[in-house]
Amino acid sequence: MVDETAIEDTVFALAASPDFAEDRTVYAARATGLYLSTDCGASWQPAYDSLALQSDLVTSAVAVSPDFVGDRTVFAGCSGGIVCSYDAGQTWHVIALPTPPSIVSCLAFSPCYADDGIAFLGTMEDGVYRSADRGQSWARWNFGLFDLRVLALDLSPDFSHDETVFAGTETGIYISKSGGRSWRPLSLPDEAAPILSLAVSSGFAHDGILWAGTESAGLWVSADRGKTWRRSGEDALQASVSALIISDQSSTEQQLLALATEGLLLSRDGGDTWTALATELLAELEPAAVIAPVGIEGVLLVGLADGRVIRLKE
Repeated sequence: MVDETAIEDTVFALAASPDFAEDRTVYAARATGLYLSTDCGASWQPAYDSLALQSDLVTSAVAVSPDFVGDRTVFAGCSGGIVCSYDAGQTWHVIALPTPPSIVSCLAFSPCYADDGIAFLGTMEDGVYRSADRGQSWARWNFGLFDLRVLALDLSPDFSHDETVFAGTETGIYISKSGGRSWRPLSLPDEAAPILSLAVSSGFAHDGILWAGTESAGLWVSADRGKTWRRSGEDALQASVSALIISDQSSTEQQLLALATEGLLLSRDGGDTWTALATELLAELEPAAVIAPVGIEGVLLVGLADGRVIRLKE
């Protein structure tokens, strides 16, 4: 089944409630602001109404807390700042970042956010910011981060113990083993950069697997925590890989979903071989974002460059 609704202009990012199967809640970050759906994307409403804005607030990133059911926390990134909601988007707290304003490109919550209150945001010109007080305040942590154009962030599922964070940048990948307080570059081949997307294995603590989607060199994978790399699925993924979603199965043959130049593709063997999804439909469209709120085998929501959000595999 395919369902679609029209909302104007580019969908930059999508985020869904961890309890999506019950509450059907999803957010769409768009050029004209943040939009909210509580019916699996069948209908949408503006989320920023309580801010009484005089003009559109371009929203480039959105993320929901892993403990959303309890804390109702949503963060949205824009140019020059971040807006935080603690009531699922009914009201918002605006936090301006230091001038000159930089675009927030990505957001990431600690997997144990309910306990540590830690979150990160990446910017297009100002590196990484970290909050340890549930988004009330943010501080730059760029020691060792020599490329401040951050395009992707991801955390180890075992973050509470290993404090590992990855940042994908214009020139490569950086790792922090200090909870985002300091960074060092990984030895990714030069031809792989820029890095548009990252996915850390759900079994990272024991398998050390990390995937990196690039702008023009397909998908790369490391099985030793980023020390060495190899091309993955080269026959199917030859150019841009702008989004990666990983299954929650602890296995070296985890399922992966990739949004690529070639379309939307699924791998059931850890990224070595791929199958195209909804080929005929997506060939006529321009996918810009994707989420799998109930897992890769369930419903998929795809945001398009023309502003629509389509629903696949009901």
